[in-house]
This record gives sequence, structure tokens and C-alpha cells, in this order.
Amino acid sequence: MSTRALRKLHGGQALPDLSHLVAGNENDEPVEEGEVSPVTLLSNSKKTRRKQLAEAVNPFDLLNNDEEGDNKEDSEDVDTQQHISDEGAVAKNREGRQPARKKKHKKKKNKSAGTQQNTPNNETFEDEIEASVREVNQLLGEVTQPVADGRELNSAEGSVYRNVLNVEHRYLNPTNEMRKMFGSRVVQTEDSRNRRQRNRVIRKNTYLVQAKDTWPHLGKTGLSMELVETNSSGQHFVFTHNKEYQKIQFQFLDAVESLNPQTIIDMANLYPYNVDTLLQVSEICKMSEDVQMAADFIERALYVFECAFHPLFSLTQGTARLSYKQQENRAFYIAVFRHLNFIGRRGCYRTALELCKLLLSFDPEGDPLGVLLMIDFFALRSEQYHFLIRLFQEWEAHRNLSQLPNFAMSVPLAMFHRAMEEKSDVSAADEMLQKSLIMFPALLYPLLDKCSVAPDSRVAEHSFFGPKAQLGQPKALEQLLSLYVGQTFSCWKNTEVMSWLERNVREVLHRVDLSDPLAEQCQKKRQRIYQGTPKNVHRHIMISDVHEARTALPPDLAHMPVMSYDPLPPADSVAAYTRPARPNRAQASSSTLSLFFQSLLPNFNPQETADQAIGATGSDGQNIREGIAHVMEAMRDLLTNIRPVPPPLENADRQDEEQHDINNDNGDGDYDQH
Repeated sequence: MSTRALRKLHGGQALPDLSHLVAGNENDEPVEEGEVSPVTLLSNSKKTRRKQLAEAVNPFDLLNNDEEGDNKEDSEDVDTQQHISDEGAVAKNREGRQPARKKKHKKKKNKSAGTQQNTPNNETFEDEIEASVREVNQLLGEVTQPVADGRELNSAEGSVYRNVLNVEHRYLNPTNEMRKMFGSRVVQTEDSRNRRQRNRVIRKNTYLVQAKDTWPHLGKTGLSMELVETNSSGQHFVFTHNKEYQKIQFQFLDAVESLNPQTIIDMANLYPYNVDTLLQVSEICKMSEDVQMAADFIERALYVFECAFHPLFSLTQGTARLSYKQQENRAFYIAVFRHLNFIGRRGCYRTALELCKLLLSFDPEGDPLGVLLMIDFFALRSEQYHFLIRLFQEWEAHRNLSQLPNFAMSVPLAMFHRAMEEKSDVSAADEMLQKSLIMFPALLYPLLDKCSVAPDSRVAEHSFFGPKAQLGQPKALEQLLSLYVGQTFSCWKNTEVMSWLERNVREVLHRVDLSDPLAEQCQKKRQRIYQGTPKNVHRHIMISDVHEARTALPPDLAHMPVMSYDPLPPADSVAAYTRPARPNRAQASSSTLSLFFQSLLPNFNPQETADQAIGATGSDGQNIREGIAHVMEAMRDLLTNIRPVPPPLENADRQDEEQHDINNDNGDGDYDQH
């Protein structure tokens, strides 16, 4: 390696004197500086050092690959070699050999000559590598990027040929996005503090979350992943539980049925990496308004899942499939969904968008958690307008995304922002927004009210956007509109956006006044399409943080107890194992009377009691009936004897004293004393 490169590595300073590291007896060979790493010359044996000098490889030789400085390095090497030869004549050892520097220079010339001769072979080797990469991409389902006129596509052009649900690893880490917003110095403060801690636990590097030192040791969790099949739609995987994990799962189900939060928390302390327990405890912390602890439990669950990934399971290609019908897979869906909600609360919208794409890629056709109902919000907040428009254009033909209010309103908004950036025409955005307002007229008033904007007199007096539109819409459509307004209203509060909306609202009223046939067509379509709400929409509303959407749920679902680890499981659910029958265990019931009996008698089973009462004959049946009659009679006596306690009166002592004085004045003092 040339001395210029060595001086560059040392910051332009003079090379240090390393002779004291190789100093031996008087028979040792002189070695030039920078020739061999000093660590390899610490042996005290002369023979060993000679062998190391002959076999050592300088790692800095790998840096001599730049083509720009070859001529300069060669000229400097000649001058340096001449200087070394003059000094080496004096520094000859007893065997009469020259220093190793001159021999290495000859090897370097041969090496460079050989490199120039093998240039065509290197080009052929690179072509073979590119062909192999293209074959692998085709097997994984990735679209190859064509090259026009022999030039390479840049990142903007190449993204058009990639799958729309492809995920990039660097955007899965919210820390990278926070560095862009707040600066690396602020974000790295906590990381540097953790690095200074002693006895840190070395954990596996993951993409979804970063393991924390406060978490317990992972060990063997009993959770794993298997590849089920590979077909044209992608690679289908499933999570599996071993026998030990199944036993813990049964204990968790018993703790959930106990309706005691402390029992579930004790389960989390005893088994810190049972994913269903972590999901349930996270919801308990969230109800207690401890959002940071709730997010920590979700991250721990994701860390367990990622450590159990199959080697072929890819987070970025968009070809990995997970069936929501499989009971063991649903916890991973819920964990990713809640994680992206917590990430969105922190303002990391790009990371949340990548997690939406990841979650949607697991089941693009079924979309069990309704990711399409919120992916537009994170795309707008992260200013990924091109992605949202492309998703709408590619999926509209087979998914009818325009029938969803969120896409019908967010896509023209994205087109408007892109036109503003490119300073182009906004006529396409205007046309689509007007059609969306005609299709969903009941959306305007709630959106303006949420943005704290009052409509003008013309809009307020017109009947198209008035109360008639609010009352005449189906319940299913009302839920979708409430969800969109409660989640995406912040994207419309911009002054330019609101002016653009106002202009198009006036144009819509003008078209309605001219009896545009589109208005009547949209009215018939609303009554025909939105007759019922799919289960994935209800599931999305239940686990989302949009309060306006939860109030629009039907009464049977709004007051329904939902288990946080598995909300609204599908009717055709599939489980790899079943829970064993448990005798003498009370079955869960939502009846108030049944809960009262269970509080009195822990082993009370209403279904078992009813079966016994119906099928019993003779003395046993008579005893059961008499026992129930006695309990009912005791309840009647209890309810009859309950008397309300009068509320305490203010200045009650003073009123008693005044009444006592009045009695004394009336001559009743002797009677009171008696």
C-alpha cells in the first residue's frame, strides 16, 4: 500500500514510529513502517515473527481499488521505493536480504497487471450475477425493471415497476423518522445513555421494533412459524405453538374468564412473552391512560413474533401471506395494527404507512382488519401522494375503492397536493372531488364542523347538503363517514385546501340546480350498495381509536364485551389445537342474574343447572327446584327491605339546636329531658 494512502488514513499526519513494537534481539530483521499490522508482531520468537512476516496480509490493501489515483500512487511508490532502497542498503540484515518492501512492490506490479488482463472476465461475472438476481426476483414475484436505451432507471422511475405494497426496511423503524423531524442529536440522547450502561444484554436485531434492556430475557418462547404452501398468490405461513405454549395459553384463557385484571397482570409477570397476554395487558394499561406502557407491551409482542419468523418470511416483498382464519395468526395482525396506531400518535406517519402496507400485504383480498379504511390518512400525512394515487388506479378495477368514502375524498386531495407541487392543472382533482361530494353529500357538514368551519349562506340554505342528507343515509354508510371524518379531518384544515373545497362545493350546488343526472344515480346507488356492514369494518372500528366511529356502531356491538386479544373472530375460524373440557367451571354469561348467582356461588353454571332441572325427576329434581325457589324468595326479601338513605342536610346540627330551643319555649322541655 502506498504511503499517501497511509497518510490519508492517519489524517494527513506523519506516520507513527512502530519500531518499538517489533524490537527484538540483534538478529531481527528490520521491517518498514505500515508493512504489517503491529498486532501480528507481538510474538517474542524470532522464527515466529519471520513466519508471520511471510504470511501476513495487510488489510489496507483492499482500499487500493480507486482508478483515479492509480497513476499518482505508482509515481509516489517509485519515489518511496527509491528512498527505501537507499536506506535499506544500510539496514541489511546478516543474511544479506533486502527489506520486504521491495519484494512487495514487485508483487504489486504483477497483481495490477493480472487485474488488467482479467477485466473481460470480471464483466462477464457481473453479467452472470445480474442474471441470477433477475431470476430470483422473478421467483419471489417482484417485477423486473426494464432499462430504456441502455440507461439505468432512477428511484422515481423504478418505483413505478415495483409492487405497490413493497415495504422498505429503513422506514419500518420510527427512530429514523424521528431523526428527520427532531435531529439525530436529540434522538440519540437516550440511545447513548443506554450504551453507557454496564452489563447490557445483547439481543437479536429486528426490523419492526428495537429490543429494550428493561425487557426480560427471551429464551425459548414456544412460538414458531412454518411455511404451509407456495402458489401464485405468494408464500403462505402460519404460526405454531408447542405443547408448553399451549398450556400457558390455557392458563391465559382461564385468567380472561375470571374477569379480574390483576390475574391477567400476574400472568404477564409469570410468562412475559405470551403474546395474547401482552395484548390484553396492553389494553388494560391503555384504559388506565398509561399509553407509554401500553405501547411497550405491544412492542414486546412484536419482538417475540419477529424472533419466530421463518427464514423465507419477507417483510418487504409483499408476497408473504398469513390467513386470518388461523387462530394462531390473529395475534400478529392485532399487534401490528395497534403498533401502527401508537406510531401514528407519535407523528411517525411514514412508518405507520409502511406498517399499513405490510399488514395489507398479508391478506390483500380479505383485508380482515380494514387497513384500506386508514391507509389513505397516513399516506396524506406522510405526503406520499404518488403512492395513494397509484394504489387507487391499480386497485379500482377489482376492489371498487371509489365506493369507500375515504378513497373517494382522499384521492382527489392527493391529486390536488401533487398538482400544487408540480404547478400543474387541478381540473382532474376538481372533477373527482365533485363526484365524491355528489355521492356522499352527508359528509360535508360533519367535516366542516370538525374543522371548526361554518358553511356560507348558500350552502346552509340549500337542501342537498342539509339535514335531509344526514337522515336519509343508510347506517352502514354513516359508520364509514364517521370513521373518515374522525380520522382524516386534520388533512382538510389547511387554508388552501379549504378554499379549494369551498369552490368545488359551490360547483356541486350549481350542477344539482341544473338537475345533473349524476345526483339521482348516486342516490339510488347509496340505497342499493350500503345495506350491511362487513365484519372487517366492525372489527376495524372496535380496535381503532376513533371515538366518532364507535358511537355509530349498532347497539348490539357497542355494548358487546370485546376481548382485546381476538376481537370479533371469524365464523370459520381454524385452530391447530382445542381447549380441553373443564368440569365444574362456570360458563361466561352476559346475564345480570347469572352474574349475581356466580358472585354468590362460584361453581354455579346456569346451563348445567337448567339441564338438570329439565331432565331431573324424583327427589333430586324436587330439591333443585326448592333450592332455586328459596334463593328467589331471599332475593325478593332483599329487594323489598331496601330503603334509600336520605341525603345529609347542611347545618344539620344547627337545625337540631333551633328545634330544641323551640321545644323549650313551648313548654316541652321537661318531656324532652325525661
